[in-house]
Amino acid sequence: MARTGTGPKQRETVNVDGHRLRLTSLDKVLYPETGTTKAEVLSYYAAVAGVMIPYARNRPATRKRWVNGVGTPDKPGQVFFQKNIDDSAPSWVKRYTIEHKDHASIYPLVNDLATLTWLAQLAALEIHVPQWQFGPRGVRQNPDRLVLDLDPGEGASLAECAEVARLARSILSDMGLDTRPVTSGSKGIHLYAALDRKQTSEEVSAVAHELARALEADHPELVVSDMKKTLRKGKVLVDWSQNNANKTTICPYSLRGRFLPMVAAPRTWEELEDPELEQLTYEQVLERVEKIGDPLAGMHSGEADPSGLPPDGDSPPQDKLHKYRSMRDAAKTPEPVPHEPVAVEGNGNSFVIQEHHARRLHWDFRLERDGVLVSWAVPKGPPNTPNKNHLAVQTEDHPLDYGGFEGTIPKGEYGAGEVTIWDHGTYEAEKWRPGKEVIATVHGQPDGGLARDGSADRRFAFIHTGGEDGKSNWLLHLMKDQRPGVPQHADTPQADAGKQKQTPPPQDNPAQTASAAAKSKPAPLPQPDAAAIKADIRESGMPALKPMFATLGSRADVNDDAEWAFEMKWDGVRAIAEVTPEGTRLISRNGNDMTTAYPELQELGERLNGERAVLDGEIVALNKAGRPDFGLLQPRMHLTRAKDAEAAAARTPVQFMAFDLLWLDGNSLVELTYGQRREILEQAVESADADGHVQVPPALDLSLDEAVAASKELGLEGVVAKRLASDYSPGQRSRSWIKLKNQLTQEVVVVGWRPGQGNRANKVGSLLVAIPDGTDLKYIGRVGSGLSERDLAAVGSRLKKIGRKTPPLDDVPRADASDARWVRPVLVGEVTYAERTGTGKLRHPVWRGLRPDKRPSDVVPEVPDVPDLPEGPET
Repeated sequence: MARTGTGPKQRETVNVDGHRLRLTSLDKVLYPETGTTKAEVLSYYAAVAGVMIPYARNRPATRKRWVNGVGTPDKPGQVFFQKNIDDSAPSWVKRYTIEHKDHASIYPLVNDLATLTWLAQLAALEIHVPQWQFGPRGVRQNPDRLVLDLDPGEGASLAECAEVARLARSILSDMGLDTRPVTSGSKGIHLYAALDRKQTSEEVSAVAHELARALEADHPELVVSDMKKTLRKGKVLVDWSQNNANKTTICPYSLRGRFLPMVAAPRTWEELEDPELEQLTYEQVLERVEKIGDPLAGMHSGEADPSGLPPDGDSPPQDKLHKYRSMRDAAKTPEPVPHEPVAVEGNGNSFVIQEHHARRLHWDFRLERDGVLVSWAVPKGPPNTPNKNHLAVQTEDHPLDYGGFEGTIPKGEYGAGEVTIWDHGTYEAEKWRPGKEVIATVHGQPDGGLARDGSADRRFAFIHTGGEDGKSNWLLHLMKDQRPGVPQHADTPQADAGKQKQTPPPQDNPAQTASAAAKSKPAPLPQPDAAAIKADIRESGMPALKPMFATLGSRADVNDDAEWAFEMKWDGVRAIAEVTPEGTRLISRNGNDMTTAYPELQELGERLNGERAVLDGEIVALNKAGRPDFGLLQPRMHLTRAKDAEAAAARTPVQFMAFDLLWLDGNSLVELTYGQRREILEQAVESADADGHVQVPPALDLSLDEAVAASKELGLEGVVAKRLASDYSPGQRSRSWIKLKNQLTQEVVVVGWRPGQGNRANKVGSLLVAIPDGTDLKYIGRVGSGLSERDLAAVGSRLKKIGRKTPPLDDVPRADASDARWVRPVLVGEVTYAERTGTGKLRHPVWRGLRPDKRPSDVVPEVPDVPDLPEGPET
């Protein structure tokens, strides 16, 4: 493992077998009982890779992850059980797909040190594998080893397990099998015996079961083969079931996610004779490997020929209808079931929608593509209005013959029920991005189901939103523009992924577009019925979500522009918008209801292609140059009376810059990637014209340097970089969002004030400000510049109400404290400044305004050096 960079102790970039890996949170303690850090876990797996990988190679790896550590006995850590490979996995990680009856799973193969290191970086402490391997082209082979798990019941110990291990070894030796023990790192012992792959998993399981029964019959006082816990007291369970093809066992040399860093450690038979036999820690295993090597070495493993694997982990070509055929018996169902594998390609353009009265009524929407019918099940049928999106669940591909199928699928068979053709015809594909988006115009029959609601020609969009393992759920949307042959992006505001990068000129700035809206000053909408909105939210199950927060960073935090999207940073007030048919509720980042203050933003309901949604965005006020102006927004942030808000809206209208979509018509989107959420947002929300108040500002198709340059040219606050593969973490500050500011700003807590001079005598001359430092406050200076008469009026009346006799902190210099008036530290404001002194004080601060949307506890030091937070999947 070679380093290619240096950095803080918390992270570094390494080169492992020619692959670059970014290792983060290296100081994070994963085993609190021993203080074992992630760095030590990574070091352990690097040291044992040579002996561990032979027992994991070419096997689908299931992982157990403790992202925040294993915890302590009184507060165990949360464990994540993971089968599918992460969407963010490096392309060089080898992988294979296992088709199940109702879904497919893609597993990584731990075939090299780089993959093992990548998994350890994700805090995958435990690696579990089955007793079989993939062979050439991903074919599942017969098992190459038999495993018995000796698990002590209550009252039994490792010594009893060792005794049963010796008894089992005697039987297996008589069968000609070389058996080796592994203390599991948990409570018991695993026995491994190599096989020649001539038996199936079912046959090996049957032999193992009989062996367990024989041991129980011969030693009933010591052995039990039944899984019931009531029978296991004082005995050792011989668990034979892990030979099932669908079962896995902890891989030899894998760490365990217990409170102590124990290991599934191969042992010698001599060691099992020791009455003081114990489980081993990772440090003991490292010492053993160095001194005696691998006790499992020399045992025939039956490893598959690595040369038979396809390069770079690509999945082998598969029969396109393999899954379809595996779910149906041609002897029992009238559905067309091809007997031979289908891997044909074609350029047909048929479509069919079938009404399917199965356990639940739904409509099957199928489009011909590459020789098969790509299929979705739509529970509510195709939508007949652009204002409602319907859930569509992608199912297995169907044969082309299915396009003409009508009939009854027998009870007990998959999809049992009556199938009729609801409509059929041809279609033109306007856009087809597998797993992401499909836009097509279908031409149905004059007497078909589509024609019953209007035209038989309909333009639909399938938009991927995720689902179980992130693969199945889509939204089916009826496009507003239904003209045949319409250009590709006529009503889809998102830019095509392959368009040429260019810096937008100032006149194309979305802020200037919104400025035109400000000039028209339309009459604000009436205030909504708050009680009706709350009732609708409660009945619809709309979640109460908090915003996700960005971390202040620098250019160095964005290591690869291709992995990030870049948005302009808007200088306004953050808001979560809960849109319902009864109206829109606006919630500030600290949970306050701001609905009354911004009546014009009720327009959000009109701009939504759907009924209900939760949006994340920024409320901004624009100056005459079309630039966000925080000062203009200040008078509107404190309004609580509807009449005052309507008057203010006429004088200074605001815009809602929607940059994220968290929930839409019953579907949570927070677990989707940024890229997926962004696509759905641009379909679901329409930007306003010159008279409106809602914008979906673009995610810039630029490099970071180009985006920063554009933000400076446009006079904006800066740029927010968002990792394309990241999900949305409500209420969390994340390094998946990095904000890069064009000027230095700091939110502050007001702790006191000093009187001014001249015409400001006995009035506020400057404010004394601080920031939280743990449970205390740290003084960072005083600010007088930028305090306008309007600011003084807003701040002064509040300061008088919260006065106190003593300072709320103890580090104010004597010169600043000499004539200070102290206040309770409850007001939050924002300042700009030139730089910080060596002691952290602000140089040349300028007041920007109060932040009623924030609490003192929300204030954090705005410096790029922010420690890593608990991370999710990241390479």
